[in-house]
Amino acid sequence: MVKLRLKRCGRKQRAVYRIVAIDVRSRREGKDLRRLGFYDPIKNQTYLNVPAILYFLEIGAQPTVTVHNLLKKAEVFKELSSNQTKVN
Repeated sequence: MVKLRLKRCGRKQRAVYRIVAIDVRSRREGKDLRRLGFYDPIKNQTYLNVPAILYFLEIGAQPTVTVHNLLKKAEVFKELSSNQTKVN
């Protein structure tokens, strides 16, 4: 099973997180399947590769709670629902 979750980067006391698609059994700093964006909580910046995120969500990837909140704030789920109505 694939999850969308945060992978910690940066130096100590100055964390930056990558949003990655990763196998559930991998550890936090394990090998990711694909990098999907990044999140800087100090500067409150977010970059998302929306087409790649939508692809992983469509094939059944489950976002963690934090990633789900970031995606909801960026309104990615609205794009997901509009893509599904176009297909049907």
